[in-house]
Amino acid sequence: MITGIKGTRLRKAAAVAVTSGALLATGALTAAPAQAVTAPSITAKGGFLMNSATGKTLFAKAADTKRLTASTTKVMTAKVVLSQSNLNLDTKVTVKQAVSDYIVSTGASSAGLIVGDKVKVRDLLYGMMLPSGCDAAMVLADKFGSGSTVSARTKNFISKMNTMAKSLGMTNTHFDSFDGISNGSNYSTPRDLTKVARSVMKNSTFKTVVKTKSYTAKTITKTGSTRTMKTWTNTNTLLGWNGTLGIKTGSGTEAKYCLVFAATKNGESVMGAVMTASSAANRTTDVKKLINYGYAKIS
Repeated sequence: MITGIKGTRLRKAAAVAVTSGALLATGALTAAPAQAVTAPSITAKGGFLMNSATGKTLFAKAADTKRLTASTTKVMTAKVVLSQSNLNLDTKVTVKQAVSDYIVSTGASSAGLIVGDKVKVRDLLYGMMLPSGCDAAMVLADKFGSGSTVSARTKNFISKMNTMAKSLGMTNTHFDSFDGISNGSNYSTPRDLTKVARSVMKNSTFKTVVKTKSYTAKTITKTGSTRTMKTWTNTNTLLGWNGTLGIKTGSGTEAKYCLVFAATKNGESVMGAVMTASSAANRTTDVKKLINYGYAKIS
Protein backbone atom coordinates (compact mmCIF):
# COMPACT_ATOMS: atom_id res chain seq x y z
CA MET A 1 0.00 0.00 0.00
CA ILE A 2 1.34 3.43 -0.98
CA THR A 3 0.93 6.08 1.64
CA GLY A 4 2.14 9.57 2.66
CA ILE A 5 4.90 11.46 0.89
CA LYS A 6 6.05 8.50 -1.20
CA GLY A 7 2.60 8.13 -2.70
CA THR A 8 2.38 11.82 -3.47
CA ARG A 9 5.71 11.75 -5.29
CA LEU A 10 4.67 8.82 -7.43
CA ARG A 11 1.38 10.49 -8.37
CA LYS A 12 3.24 13.68 -9.38
CA ALA A 13 5.73 11.71 -11.45
CA ALA A 14 2.91 9.93 -13.24
CA ALA A 15 1.19 13.24 -13.95
CA VAL A 16 4.40 14.69 -15.43
CA ALA A 17 4.85 11.62 -17.60
CA VAL A 18 1.29 11.88 -18.94
CA THR A 19 1.67 15.61 -19.60
CA SER A 20 5.00 15.10 -21.39
CA GLY A 21 3.49 12.36 -23.51
CA ALA A 22 0.65 14.63 -24.52
CA LEU A 23 3.02 17.43 -25.43
CA LEU A 24 5.15 15.13 -27.54
CA ALA A 25 2.07 13.83 -29.31
CA THR A 26 0.97 17.34 -30.21
CA GLY A 27 4.47 18.52 -31.10
CA ALA A 28 4.40 21.19 -28.41
CA LEU A 29 7.86 20.31 -27.14
CA THR A 30 10.68 21.67 -29.29
CA ALA A 31 13.99 19.99 -29.94
CA ALA A 32 17.09 21.25 -28.19
CA PRO A 33 18.95 23.85 -30.25
CA ALA A 34 21.70 22.48 -32.49
CA GLN A 35 25.25 22.94 -31.31
CA ALA A 36 26.79 26.16 -32.58
CA VAL A 37 29.19 25.79 -35.50
CA THR A 38 32.65 27.07 -34.70
CA ALA A 39 34.06 29.56 -37.20
CA PRO A 40 37.28 28.29 -38.82
CA SER A 41 40.70 29.83 -38.55
CA ILE A 42 42.26 30.59 -41.95
CA THR A 43 45.87 31.48 -42.76
CA ALA A 44 45.03 33.88 -45.61
CA LYS A 45 45.23 37.52 -44.56
CA GLY A 46 41.73 38.20 -45.86
CA GLY A 47 38.64 36.07 -46.31
CA PHE A 48 34.91 36.33 -46.84
CA LEU A 49 32.04 33.88 -47.16
CA MET A 50 28.37 34.42 -47.91
CA ASN A 51 25.22 32.43 -48.39
CA SER A 52 25.02 33.01 -52.13
CA ALA A 53 21.26 32.48 -52.19
CA THR A 54 20.53 35.21 -49.65
CA GLY A 55 23.70 37.31 -49.63
CA LYS A 56 24.01 36.86 -45.86
CA THR A 57 27.55 37.08 -44.48
CA LEU A 58 28.73 33.81 -42.95
CA PHE A 59 32.41 34.59 -42.30
CA ALA A 60 34.65 37.63 -42.52
CA LYS A 61 38.34 38.22 -41.85
CA ALA A 62 39.72 41.61 -42.86
CA ALA A 63 36.97 41.42 -45.48
CA ASP A 64 37.23 45.11 -46.44
CA THR A 65 41.00 45.49 -46.44
CA LYS A 66 42.33 46.38 -49.89
CA ARG A 67 44.73 43.83 -51.38
CA LEU A 68 46.26 42.99 -54.74
CA THR A 69 43.92 40.81 -56.75
CA ALA A 70 46.28 39.10 -59.22
CA SER A 71 44.35 37.06 -61.80
CA THR A 72 41.08 37.13 -59.85
CA THR A 73 40.81 40.45 -61.72
CA LYS A 74 39.72 38.38 -64.71
CA VAL A 75 36.36 37.71 -63.04
CA MET A 76 35.56 41.38 -63.63
CA THR A 77 36.98 41.25 -67.15
CA ALA A 78 34.54 38.43 -67.91
CA LYS A 79 31.70 40.32 -66.25
CA VAL A 80 32.23 43.36 -68.47
CA VAL A 81 32.46 41.24 -71.62
CA LEU A 82 29.31 39.29 -70.79
CA SER A 83 27.45 42.52 -70.01
CA GLN A 84 27.90 43.86 -73.55
CA SER A 85 24.64 44.47 -75.36
CA ASN A 86 23.88 42.13 -78.26
CA LEU A 87 26.89 39.99 -77.41
CA ASN A 88 27.57 37.22 -79.93
CA LEU A 89 29.79 34.59 -78.30
CA ASP A 90 30.60 33.13 -81.72
CA THR A 91 32.12 36.37 -83.03
CA LYS A 92 35.69 35.72 -84.13
CA VAL A 93 38.46 38.09 -83.02
CA THR A 94 41.92 38.25 -84.61
CA VAL A 95 44.91 37.95 -82.27
CA LYS A 96 47.18 40.96 -82.85
CA GLN A 97 50.95 41.25 -82.65
CA ALA A 98 50.51 43.67 -79.75
CA VAL A 99 49.12 40.82 -77.68
CA SER A 100 52.18 38.66 -78.24
CA ASP A 101 54.44 41.62 -77.49
CA TYR A 102 52.60 42.21 -74.22
CA ILE A 103 52.99 38.61 -73.07
CA VAL A 104 56.70 38.60 -73.94
CA SER A 105 57.39 41.93 -72.21
CA THR A 106 55.49 41.06 -69.01
CA GLY A 107 56.13 37.33 -68.78
CA ALA A 108 52.41 36.95 -68.14
CA SER A 109 50.53 33.66 -68.07
CA SER A 110 49.34 32.69 -71.51
CA ALA A 111 46.72 30.58 -73.24
CA GLY A 112 49.15 30.16 -76.13
CA LEU A 113 47.17 32.21 -78.63
CA ILE A 114 48.87 32.65 -82.00
CA VAL A 115 49.14 35.98 -83.82
CA GLY A 116 46.84 36.08 -86.83
CA ASP A 117 44.49 33.38 -85.59
CA LYS A 118 40.80 34.17 -85.30
CA VAL A 119 39.28 33.06 -82.00
CA LYS A 120 35.65 33.00 -80.89
CA VAL A 121 34.72 35.24 -77.96
CA ARG A 122 33.41 32.13 -76.19
CA ASP A 123 36.79 30.43 -76.57
CA LEU A 124 38.61 33.55 -75.39
CA LEU A 125 36.59 33.35 -72.16
CA TYR A 126 37.75 29.76 -71.69
CA GLY A 127 41.33 30.78 -72.50
CA MET A 128 41.19 33.57 -69.92
CA MET A 129 39.44 31.69 -67.11
CA LEU A 130 40.95 28.19 -67.32
CA PRO A 131 44.72 28.57 -67.95
CA SER A 132 44.45 32.21 -66.82
CA GLY A 133 45.56 33.50 -70.20
CA CYS A 134 46.50 37.18 -70.06
CA ASP A 135 46.67 37.06 -73.85
CA ALA A 136 43.00 36.08 -74.01
CA ALA A 137 42.15 38.84 -71.54
CA MET A 138 43.94 41.41 -73.68
CA VAL A 139 42.21 40.27 -76.88
CA LEU A 140 38.86 40.69 -75.12
CA ALA A 141 39.77 44.09 -73.67
CA ASP A 142 40.92 45.29 -77.10
CA LYS A 143 37.75 43.96 -78.73
CA PHE A 144 35.26 45.46 -76.27
CA GLY A 145 37.03 48.73 -75.45
CA SER A 146 36.55 51.92 -77.48
CA GLY A 147 39.30 53.90 -79.17
CA SER A 148 41.51 54.17 -82.23
CA THR A 149 44.50 52.22 -80.87
CA VAL A 150 45.05 49.03 -78.85
CA SER A 151 46.28 51.14 -75.93
CA ALA A 152 43.24 53.39 -76.03
CA ARG A 153 40.83 50.50 -76.31
CA THR A 154 42.32 48.51 -73.44
CA LYS A 155 42.36 51.63 -71.22
CA ASN A 156 38.73 52.28 -72.08
CA PHE A 157 37.89 48.68 -71.22
CA ILE A 158 39.57 49.06 -67.82
CA SER A 159 37.44 52.16 -67.20
CA LYS A 160 34.39 50.00 -67.93
CA MET A 161 35.63 47.57 -65.28
CA ASN A 162 35.77 50.38 -62.72
CA THR A 163 32.34 51.64 -63.72
CA MET A 164 30.97 48.13 -63.27
CA ALA A 165 32.65 47.85 -59.87
CA LYS A 166 30.88 51.01 -58.71
CA SER A 167 27.53 49.77 -59.99
CA LEU A 168 27.96 46.56 -57.99
CA GLY A 169 28.78 48.44 -54.79
CA MET A 170 32.44 47.42 -54.78
CA THR A 171 33.49 50.47 -52.77
CA ASN A 172 37.02 49.26 -51.99
CA THR A 173 38.01 48.21 -55.50
CA HIS A 174 40.00 49.78 -58.33
CA PHE A 175 41.36 48.20 -61.48
CA ASP A 176 44.29 49.43 -63.55
CA SER A 177 44.63 46.29 -65.66
CA PHE A 178 42.44 43.79 -67.49
CA ASP A 179 44.36 40.77 -66.20
CA GLY A 180 45.66 41.58 -62.72
CA ILE A 181 49.20 42.55 -63.67
CA SER A 182 49.06 45.68 -61.56
CA ASN A 183 50.47 49.02 -62.59
CA GLY A 184 50.35 50.16 -58.98
CA SER A 185 46.63 50.60 -58.43
CA ASN A 186 44.86 47.28 -58.92
CA TYR A 187 43.18 46.19 -55.73
CA SER A 188 40.01 44.82 -54.20
CA THR A 189 38.80 43.07 -51.05
CA PRO A 190 37.41 39.61 -50.26
CA ARG A 191 33.93 41.08 -49.84
CA ASP A 192 34.08 43.05 -53.10
CA LEU A 193 35.39 40.11 -55.12
CA THR A 194 32.52 38.04 -53.78
CA LYS A 195 30.08 40.74 -54.95
CA VAL A 196 31.24 40.57 -58.56
CA ALA A 197 31.37 36.77 -58.38
CA ARG A 198 27.78 36.56 -57.17
CA SER A 199 26.67 38.85 -59.99
CA VAL A 200 28.48 37.14 -62.85
CA MET A 201 27.67 33.61 -61.65
CA LYS A 202 24.08 34.41 -62.62
CA ASN A 203 25.29 34.29 -66.22
CA SER A 204 24.94 30.74 -67.57
CA THR A 205 27.91 31.08 -69.94
CA PHE A 206 30.25 32.21 -67.19
CA LYS A 207 29.03 29.48 -64.84
CA THR A 208 29.64 26.85 -67.52
CA VAL A 209 33.13 28.17 -68.28
CA VAL A 210 34.46 28.34 -64.72
CA LYS A 211 33.29 24.86 -63.72
CA THR A 212 35.01 23.29 -66.75
CA LYS A 213 38.15 21.32 -65.87
CA SER A 214 39.61 21.26 -69.39
CA TYR A 215 38.74 22.63 -72.80
CA THR A 216 40.14 22.33 -76.31
CA ALA A 217 39.51 25.32 -78.57
CA LYS A 218 39.65 25.46 -82.35
CA THR A 219 40.85 28.63 -84.06
CA ILE A 220 41.03 29.76 -87.67
CA THR A 221 44.53 30.40 -89.00
CA LYS A 222 45.65 33.14 -91.39
CA THR A 223 45.29 30.70 -94.29
CA GLY A 224 41.74 29.77 -93.29
CA SER A 225 42.51 26.32 -91.94
CA THR A 226 41.38 25.07 -88.53
CA ARG A 227 43.91 24.90 -85.72
CA THR A 228 43.23 22.67 -82.71
CA MET A 229 44.75 24.40 -79.71
CA LYS A 230 46.59 22.64 -76.93
CA THR A 231 44.01 21.68 -74.29
CA TRP A 232 43.53 24.30 -71.59
CA THR A 233 43.44 22.98 -68.02
CA ASN A 234 41.70 24.88 -65.25
CA THR A 235 44.11 26.21 -62.62
CA ASN A 236 41.42 25.68 -59.97
CA THR A 237 42.22 22.23 -58.54
CA LEU A 238 39.23 22.41 -56.17
CA LEU A 239 36.70 21.94 -58.98
CA GLY A 240 34.31 19.13 -58.17
CA TRP A 241 35.40 18.87 -54.54
CA ASN A 242 32.37 18.99 -52.25
CA GLY A 243 30.25 20.78 -54.84
CA THR A 244 32.85 23.38 -55.88
CA LEU A 245 31.77 25.16 -59.10
CA GLY A 246 34.64 27.60 -59.64
CA ILE A 247 35.59 30.42 -59.86
CA LYS A 248 39.11 31.84 -60.32
CA THR A 249 42.57 31.50 -58.88
CA GLY A 250 45.14 34.26 -58.65
CA SER A 251 48.78 34.41 -57.66
CA GLY A 252 51.67 36.83 -57.75
CA THR A 253 54.85 37.84 -55.97
CA GLU A 254 53.07 40.49 -53.91
CA ALA A 255 49.48 39.27 -54.13
CA LYS A 256 50.57 35.79 -52.95
CA TYR A 257 47.70 33.31 -53.47
CA CYS A 258 44.03 34.21 -53.95
CA LEU A 259 40.88 32.34 -54.87
CA VAL A 260 37.34 33.41 -55.59
CA PHE A 261 35.13 30.37 -55.09
CA ALA A 262 31.57 29.08 -55.26
CA ALA A 263 30.09 25.77 -54.18
CA THR A 264 26.65 24.15 -54.03
CA LYS A 265 25.66 20.95 -52.26
CA ASN A 266 22.27 19.58 -51.25
CA GLY A 267 20.61 22.85 -52.15
CA GLU A 268 23.00 24.92 -50.03
CA SER A 269 25.11 27.49 -51.89
CA VAL A 270 28.12 29.40 -50.62
CA MET A 271 30.45 31.86 -52.26
CA GLY A 272 33.49 33.79 -51.16
CA ALA A 273 37.12 34.73 -51.55
CA VAL A 274 40.44 34.37 -49.81
CA MET A 275 43.27 36.80 -50.49
CA THR A 276 46.99 36.83 -49.69
CA ALA A 277 47.40 33.21 -48.63
CA SER A 278 51.06 32.30 -48.16
CA SER A 279 50.97 29.24 -50.45
CA ALA A 280 48.73 27.42 -52.89
CA ALA A 281 48.36 24.58 -50.38
CA ASN A 282 47.28 26.96 -47.60
CA ARG A 283 44.87 28.66 -50.00
CA THR A 284 43.24 25.31 -50.74
CA THR A 285 43.02 24.38 -47.06
CA ASP A 286 41.46 27.75 -46.21
CA VAL A 287 38.81 27.48 -48.90
CA LYS A 288 37.92 23.91 -47.92
CA LYS A 289 37.43 25.06 -44.34
CA LEU A 290 35.19 27.92 -45.43
CA ILE A 291 33.06 25.80 -47.74
CA ASN A 292 32.51 23.15 -45.06
CA TYR A 293 31.76 25.83 -42.49
CA GLY A 294 29.31 27.51 -44.84
CA TYR A 295 27.37 24.31 -45.44
CA ALA A 296 27.21 23.61 -41.70
CA LYS A 297 26.16 27.17 -40.93
CA ILE A 298 23.30 27.14 -43.46
CA SER A 299 21.96 23.68 -42.62
